[in-house]
Amino acid sequence: MSRPPLPPFTRETAAQKARMAEDAWNSRDPVRVSLAYTEDSRWRNRSEVLQGREAIVAFLTRKWEKEQDYRLIKDLWAFDENRIAVRFQYEWHDAGGQWYRSYGNEQWEFDEHGLMKRREASINDIAITEKDRRFHWAAPGPRPADVPGLGTDPF
Repeated sequence: MSRPPLPPFTRETAAQKARMAEDAWNSRDPVRVSLAYTEDSRWRNRSEVLQGREAIVAFLTRKWEKEQDYRLIKDLWAFDENRIAVRFQYEWHDAGGQWYRSYGNEQWEFDEHGLMKRREASINDIAITEKDRRFHWAAPGPRPADVPGLGTDPF
């Protein structure tokens, strides 16, 4: 299975890969998201380490049960050959209605078929009020074209 764009990445193809990942994650469909990763993909997400698509699906299922009304923006930070680094923000609320904005960075490594074989994510959560939310498009679903990325001020 091939998942274009393929490495080695250019600025344009790396940004395209980041936007494709953003759109997939905003679908909140764990199976759809898992298909972008190799069968034996290795992840570190916060303090959790997992491996393989089945583990990815289980992880994302748990994640989106907890992180309700999830909306994500990813921006390209750096790239080289078969690696991409992104920064991201997402907003969500818990079952009690408390809203959060989560900030983080990811490092991705791809195989020759464009599948991600390694993902490392560092994430921090900040409690926010509902009036402080920034991301308001209909979800699940991709970020609309008229909603800007993170720009120069990620905070």
